[in-house]
Amino acid sequence: MPSLELLNVNEMSCDTHQHQDCCFSPERLLDEIRGGSGSGNSTVVIVDCRPQADFVKAHIRQAINISLPSLMQKRLKRGSLNLSTVIQNNEAKERFSRCCKSQQVVMYDECTTDLAANPSSVLSLLVKKLRQDGGRVAFLIGGFSTFQERFPEYCQTQEQQLTDNTILGLCNLRISDDSAYGSCESSGDLESTPHMSPFPVEVLPYLYLGNAKNSADLSQLKKNGIHYILNVTPNVPNMFQDNGDFKYLQIPISDHWSQNLSSFFPEAIAFIDEARQTKQGVLVHCLAGISRSVTVTVAYLMSRQSMCLNEAYDFVKRCKPNISPNFTFMGQLLDYEKALVTDHPDHPDHHHPPLSPSPSPSPHHLHHHHHHHHLPTSSSSLADDEGLPASDSDSTSSSSTCDKASPPFQVSPV
Repeated sequence: MPSLELLNVNEMSCDTHQHQDCCFSPERLLDEIRGGSGSGNSTVVIVDCRPQADFVKAHIRQAINISLPSLMQKRLKRGSLNLSTVIQNNEAKERFSRCCKSQQVVMYDECTTDLAANPSSVLSLLVKKLRQDGGRVAFLIGGFSTFQERFPEYCQTQEQQLTDNTILGLCNLRISDDSAYGSCESSGDLESTPHMSPFPVEVLPYLYLGNAKNSADLSQLKKNGIHYILNVTPNVPNMFQDNGDFKYLQIPISDHWSQNLSSFFPEAIAFIDEARQTKQGVLVHCLAGISRSVTVTVAYLMSRQSMCLNEAYDFVKRCKPNISPNFTFMGQLLDYEKALVTDHPDHPDHHHPPLSPSPSPSPHHLHHHHHHHHLPTSSSSLADDEGLPASDSDSTSSSSTCDKASPPFQVSPV
């Protein structure tokens, strides 16, 4: 536990720094929080830089969590990471994007008292990045542990969060035209539905990427010649299941860190292959069309277009700018990339399978009398969002094209 004398000395040294607000004492942050209490919002943007598991257990009220797996830390060091894209909560992401350059930002980790002591720490890298982006950024002296010890009433624990979320969920309960889809996902899902496009996006000839609404729009399906629908949700209904013109494959995966979507890649790729080989459109959709369906589409490009992860991600992003797969799915794509390289070691660029189409899927897997195939629910459980592979992912592919491609997660705020 840092001493009060050390905290005061560090704060005094900050006053002579080129950044006037380079550090905040716990008392100063408390004053700022209290100053905004009348409006219900703090006058500063508070950012918790600790791992998500620590944030969930307890954090300063109104704080936004930015937790970075090793993959993201490497991109942050290179200065190629858009910070808003690593914020999982959509409301927090919007608030950070709106206020990070116009308001004072205070970042904290567990117990840092001197930012210069560890310039490679996540906190130091985030402070440096946001200052480079034009933000007014300070760090909290002594971190969360010091603030919690002095002002526990201004911290929120996991038990309090659960209670608040239950009350908030009841207050926000409403019935609307979108309720048929809005009720399909659990409250733990990371996808949301604020940006549902009325039209599916064509990624490749006969391959379309979309959302739940697209899958229920019969006129658009017919207009685009779509007769195959890959539904990557557990509960969004297959609207035209009884219509002989459509063939379905349903992957019952939620947009949650515990889900193993990669185990369904072979089935999904075979289904897409069948549609494209017969020159029929296939729609890959989830709820909002930004995470699960994107993950499957990126996997398809990696497998069938000989793309590395960066290339495939950027390709889909150019077609649909608001994509945002969750961290776990990105980790699974990274593992998939490594598996493809391992399976094809003689490829000149250590890329992926050649462009030739795969063998036709067996009738056992894809043909169904009712034109609907529902895959069994995955029981695999992964580590949390901090559990992405810690290996040097940036060297996954030796292709110069892959090295120059812009990295995943460099997406516009949704």
